[in-house]
Amino acid sequence: MRLTEIAYDSAQPVEGYGPGYFRIGGQVLEGACLISPWGAGPWGGLEDTAGPLALADRIDVLFVGMGADVAHVPAAFRAALEEAGVGVETMSSPAACRTYNVLLSEGRRVAIALLPV
Repeated sequence: MRLTEIAYDSAQPVEGYGPGYFRIGGQVLEGACLISPWGAGPWGGLEDTAGPLALADRIDVLFVGMGADVAHVPAAFRAALEEAGVGVETMSSPAACRTYNVLLSEGRRVAIALLPV
């Protein structure tokens, strides 16, 4: 078996998560957060479309981590992003972190909005 080290260029993958926090680039973010290849910071949750919409011209898809379980995002949230040309995929936050890291390593245009587990 051949193992290949993953390279993320200058982007920061999600390094870990736990109850109420996410670790990105050695920094611990508490609560909901928005992470893209260009930075990571707090996010206002499912009522906050401004942060994700600011990335609309730089991403093709936003993964939304809904915490420990899978749930639907509010229709208005999905509609605002899709109207701006951004696909929205919902999943649990752990699954969103893993998916983001894989696609980030492939150079894809992705971001994640995460609710804590």
